[in-house]
Amino acid sequence: MQKTKKTIYRVLMQIILIIMAALAVFPFLWMISTSLKGAEEAFAYPPSLIPKTFRWENYKKALTDLPFDKAYFNSLKLAAINVTGQVLTSAMAGYALGKLKFRGSNVVFGGFIAVMMVPYTVISIPLFLIFSELNLIDTHLAIILMTAAYMPMGVFLCRQFIMALPDELIEAAVIDGASYGSIFFRIIIPLIKPALASLGIFSFMWNWNSFYTPLIFLNSQDKFTVPLLLNMFKGKYTVDWSLIMAASTISIIPVLVVYLFAQKHIIEGITITGLKG
Repeated sequence: MQKTKKTIYRVLMQIILIIMAALAVFPFLWMISTSLKGAEEAFAYPPSLIPKTFRWENYKKALTDLPFDKAYFNSLKLAAINVTGQVLTSAMAGYALGKLKFRGSNVVFGGFIAVMMVPYTVISIPLFLIFSELNLIDTHLAIILMTAAYMPMGVFLCRQFIMALPDELIEAAVIDGASYGSIFFRIIIPLIKPALASLGIFSFMWNWNSFYTPLIFLNSQDKFTVPLLLNMFKGKYTVDWSLIMAASTISIIPVLVVYLFAQKHIIEGITITGLKG
């Protein structure tokens, strides 16, 4: 009876997981399906997942109607710089708050936690005024300055992970004459690679899909990122959903590639961090 119950339980769990996976994948399938339809077929009733006529020219039109190549380059550049800065600064701050004992460390960490509770829209206007006085509006530098070193969630993740590391490792390195920088790069970084990998991947996804920040600081079309360029496919009175879906399908390729090649690190980082948290 116990063996039969276990078998039934496994079958039910697999069925539930299959249904949940299908629900998660269906929006992506519908996006690809709509990208291959004409404008009229996209709103046909009853709707169909498989297009009657595959319109591959939608992808060519989406790439040529607007400067998609420049937007792709801008998004990749900003994502690479911001991810590198966020991972590095989060690891350094996490090391300082997790292992270096100094007066007021808990207050500083509390400040990071408090910042996580402040909506980004609250500080967007003061930031715009500051960067306007610095003549940095409509430049990528404004986005880099406010994003590359600003990730409270990353600091929290790295601090919790680093706190779980044995203090004896750092004490032994100090006895051997290692400096703080040497300890950080030679001991701390190798031990927290899973957490940094998952942090970097999530940071890339957040930066690649960022819409609000570029919308505030960028005005020139040649400096737009992919999310801003996608928004330009919307007309004043009409919206060509087939072109939007084609452009959206193209825009998610880097995120899918990063996730497929790094999903092992994501699962490992989340699992280890959860166990040690």
